[in-house]
Amino acid sequence: MGNFSEKYDSNRAKLLNQLIEKSYKKGNFTLSSGKKSSHYLNCKPVSLNGEGLNLISDLFLDLKDSSSKAVAGLTLGADPLVSGLIVKAASQGLELNGLIIRKEIKKYGTKAGVEGPILEEGTMVTVLEDVVTTAGSVIKAIKKLRENNYIVEEVLSIVDRQEGGCEALNNENVKLKSLFTIKDFL
Repeated sequence: MGNFSEKYDSNRAKLLNQLIEKSYKKGNFTLSSGKKSSHYLNCKPVSLNGEGLNLISDLFLDLKDSSSKAVAGLTLGADPLVSGLIVKAASQGLELNGLIIRKEIKKYGTKAGVEGPILEEGTMVTVLEDVVTTAGSVIKAIKKLRENNYIVEEVLSIVDRQEGGCEALNNENVKLKSLFTIKDFL
């Protein structure tokens, strides 16, 4: 067990350094929720980097409920997270499917709102998110998955900004597990 913990802590420290260096900014910002903030986190410079995505995927794989058979997220922020995690799982001989949720249902073809393999109804799906603020966008993803008869009980995020997202997810009977909180950046 000590080996697991040391590796996890080491990867977590490396990832935090990358996020501080490449993703965190101080200033005056308007967030996607419409809220004003003096802290801005854009995880894409890290999640779209091979080493960064590898660290995130390692940590998420350790954090994910083992009964979850798929990971999903809202396009665009979750695309690399979903892809990285399913590849990491496959490299360890684990079966894990990925789903990408469209922000708008396409108006042609199958008119799919969720892209990826067709899974059995009742499949447990873990939702991935880079940054959780109020959890508005991640709740949209959860609702879309539930409309497709999947079970969602957890969200994994890189950072919880601690601005009501955890409480909003609790109201949806979903647990938020974050690698970091905004306090780790202050």
